[in-house]
Amino acid sequence: MRKANAAAHKATAATGTLVASYNVHKCIGVDRKFDPERTSRVIREIDPDVIALQEADNRFGDRDGLLDLPRLERETGLVPVPISATGKGHGWHGNVLLFKKGVVRDVHQIRLPGLEPRGAVVAEIELNGSETLRIIAAHLGLLRHSRSQQARVVLDLMSSPDEKPTLLLGDLNEWRLGNRSALNTLHATFGPQPPAVPTFPSNLPLLALDRIMTNRHGMIAAVEAHDTPLSRVASDHLPLTAFVRL
Repeated sequence: MRKANAAAHKATAATGTLVASYNVHKCIGVDRKFDPERTSRVIREIDPDVIALQEADNRFGDRDGLLDLPRLERETGLVPVPISATGKGHGWHGNVLLFKKGVVRDVHQIRLPGLEPRGAVVAEIELNGSETLRIIAAHLGLLRHSRSQQARVVLDLMSSPDEKPTLLLGDLNEWRLGNRSALNTLHATFGPQPPAVPTFPSNLPLLALDRIMTNRHGMIAAVEAHDTPLSRVASDHLPLTAFVRL
């Protein structure tokens, strides 16, 4: 089955851009081993055109980045969207957005409200000479009230549902439905989405914490978890992938 899925990816790649979202859990696997090289191998397995990483920096102190980004660029062609963060971190509150080919037209770093320090990276990228795509890479909080506030901030970045094509990639930490769910707030702009795909915990995924969402009907397809022997142990989340048609 996994070989069939890989073949389907290759067949679809000619008509789509492969995007992914991956909470790398500070490069600590379910075996409790800190192994950044293993995390990088999972990213190489995916071979995405665009990927949003969460928890790619240490949480405290200088928030040091945990991956060898120059090596990752040499091996995959992925380069990080430039940000103006201080310290030695790769990204903004642990969020890193990487892409292969394109031109970054604009970048913003957004602080998200809540008791925990959370953030989002918002980039406008012209991918392969196509239409400019806005990408929001975010990691929402563990507390329900904070997630609702954070979802409203994400929506405030967009003045209307019919504006430029926008992707939301990230660990939304939300599996609940209903009026009290942050997903319900996001549906106001992002609308109905493909069926949720469980990604957590990685060794027996039951909860759809990670999401790839868009404000354009039919723009994303083939949403699935990247489930391999390596990804099941490298983090407590499985990566989530999808194809985007611009």
